[in-house]
Amino acid sequence: MADAQPPPNTAAANDAASVPSKERLRTRCCYCLCKTLWIFLVLIIVLVMLVILVLYIIVTPSSFRFHVTDARLTLFDYTANSTLRYNLVLNITASNPNKKLKIYYDVVQANAFYGGVRFSTTDVNMPWNSYLQDKKSSNLFSAVFSGQRVMALDRKQVSEFHEDDKDGVFPIDVKIRFTIRFRLEAFQFGYYYPRGSCKLKVPFTSKVEKVASFNPTKCQIDF
Repeated sequence: MADAQPPPNTAAANDAASVPSKERLRTRCCYCLCKTLWIFLVLIIVLVMLVILVLYIIVTPSSFRFHVTDARLTLFDYTANSTLRYNLVLNITASNPNKKLKIYYDVVQANAFYGGVRFSTTDVNMPWNSYLQDKKSSNLFSAVFSGQRVMALDRKQVSEFHEDDKDGVFPIDVKIRFTIRFRLEAFQFGYYYPRGSCKLKVPFTSKVEKVASFNPTKCQIDF
C-alpha cells in the first residue's frame, strides 16, 4: 500500500503569494500620490502665472516722459590749454502717465556731452517725496552742470566750437541713467533701468542779453 502524501500547505503558499501583491500595491499607492502632488504643484504654478499675467495686463507699466523746458548756459569757454569751463542749468518736467502706478526714482544721473565728448556728470535734483512720483502727475526738477574739464578736442571740433560760439547756440547732448521701481498701492515691484537722451540746442546767456530763446525739448526714453 502506497504511502499517503501530506496535503500541500496552502496557507504558506497564500502568504508567499500575498507578499509581492502587497509590495506592488504599496508601490502603486506611492506612484499615485507623487503623481497627484506633481499635478497639484503644476496647477499652482500655472495659476500663479495666470494671476501675474492678468495683473500685468491690467497695470502694465508705461514709460515716464521727460521734457527739458528751459536751459541756461552762462559759461561755456574752451581755453587754449584744452580746458572747457562751463555752467549749465536745466529745468526738466517729468510726467508719470500711469493711472494705477507710482514711480520711485532711486537713481537719476545725467551726463552732458559736447561734440560727442562727455564733459560733466551730475545727480539730478529730485525735490518731491523722497523720489516718489504720484500716478498721473507731472513734477519739476533741475540738473546743474558746473565746473571745468580738460577736453582734447581735435582741430575740426575746435573749429566747430568757434562757429557755435559765434552763433551763440551750442549743441549739447544730455544722457540720463535711471534706476526706478513701480508702486501699486502698498506693493513695490521691479527694478528697471531705462535710459534717456536729450538733444539740446542751448543758447548762450550773458548777463546782458540772451542771444536766442531755448526751445523746450522732449527727451527720448528707452524703456
